[in-house]
Amino acid sequence: MRTIALPLWDPAAGQGLRQLAELGLALVLSTLIGLERAIRQKSAGLRTHTLVGVGSALFMEVSQHGFNGVLALQHVSFDPSRVAAQIISGIGFIGGGIIFVHRHTVRGLTTAATIWLTCGVGMACGGGLPLLAVAATFGHFLVIRGYPLITRRFPSVSAAEHAQLLLAYRSGGGVLPRVLERCTGEGFRVVDVRVEHAPWLEDEEEHERPAGTSEVRLSIEGRGEVHHLVSELSELPGVISIWSPASDATD
Repeated sequence: MRTIALPLWDPAAGQGLRQLAELGLALVLSTLIGLERAIRQKSAGLRTHTLVGVGSALFMEVSQHGFNGVLALQHVSFDPSRVAAQIISGIGFIGGGIIFVHRHTVRGLTTAATIWLTCGVGMACGGGLPLLAVAATFGHFLVIRGYPLITRRFPSVSAAEHAQLLLAYRSGGGVLPRVLERCTGEGFRVVDVRVEHAPWLEDEEEHERPAGTSEVRLSIEGRGEVHHLVSELSELPGVISIWSPASDATD
């Protein structure tokens, strides 16, 4: 039986310094995105984003160079873009697993979007497009960190909006002070805080609320966007559920 020796170090076959540099760039950029998510204590953090970015870059390298030996055969051809398309489809499973929907609250949409973006950054690195990868990473920080500062400078044209927030959170973790601070940071003033039973948390069969849960009704007013505030508060650690009658969905 004839055996074919495949060199471990062969730049022409896609195993050289350039490919290692592309994987390294994907590692650095995806780590930066993951670090930002980890600092904000999101459900998908440093390791998840880093693995997604490096894995996507690796798949792109395999797509471009992994079939060179097969292409040497007659009547054999392939489309490298098919692997890229499958990467985009496959990353949807990870993103879908991050999004959490509970009654009127949707959590994890922004984190799922960053997973999707990190996949694109890794694909750009593996595809030999480092400038686009760096630009996309910069765009991530611009949107996540910069946009909230910009949107706060555009008050609503209408008068100050009044809203009610029905909040349930884990007791004893300092969650309520963080919620009040975030409300103030988003341009709202907390008018009233009342302890309230949360029937939206009751189990339909047992009619019992989760143990160690506190429930309050917050009365707020301001010129910000209530649905955006609900989305931000829902991602705070310790928040079990939050709902506003004025906003049945979050970004």
